[in-house]
Amino acid sequence: MQESMPGVAHFTTPFNYDCLAAVHKALNGLLPPDIRIREMRSVPPEFHARFSVTSKIYNYRIYNDTIMDPFLRLHVYHSTYKLNPAAMRDAAKHFVGKHDFSAFANTSRNDRIPNPVKNIFRFDVIETGPVLHLEVEGTGFLYRQVRNMVALLLQVGREAVPPDIVSKILASRDRKELAKFTLAVPPHGLCLHAVNYNEDHLQLPTGCPATSRGRHHTISKCKLPYY
Repeated sequence: MQESMPGVAHFTTPFNYDCLAAVHKALNGLLPPDIRIREMRSVPPEFHARFSVTSKIYNYRIYNDTIMDPFLRLHVYHSTYKLNPAAMRDAAKHFVGKHDFSAFANTSRNDRIPNPVKNIFRFDVIETGPVLHLEVEGTGFLYRQVRNMVALLLQVGREAVPPDIVSKILASRDRKELAKFTLAVPPHGLCLHAVNYNEDHLQLPTGCPATSRGRHHTISKCKLPYY
């Protein structure tokens, strides 16, 4: 199973294009086979791939069974402990809202994002057979914040700690406090599910070329000789 991780980039060209399909094809021809540009479009000058973001959605998947599905092993974390999803949902509610997430960020990269206050809109725990989807949406996330939050929810799911431990660790604003209870989960279960943007920054400028979603090759008809 291959995991698709969306991403958005922007760049400025020194001149206008009448058609984006040729550029789209050329760029994909330069990229390695595991990276593809799925869509190209014109945007107003106000658009910025990072600063126009209104929210990001991350999904961390956990395979909760005794034996791991080998087809999912590269993209889903395996927990052999029987988890309690209801307790995990109760704990996840404590993350929702505007909080200082210093206790859930790795200090080695804190200098890149000096403001540790983030607004979490929702944190869902969804069961799909043996797979648990931990899906969180917020204005932004600190380095390894999502993996650290998931790690604590796993401890809650194992019933090693109570759900209200989340509020206590958040209030501490101390990464060492989280380390008393858990370590970060591995990255292979994590996926950037979606990035939402300011709609005003996505309005197509007047006279811009049509959005390119790739194009199919065509074969011109040829006349066959008669015998």
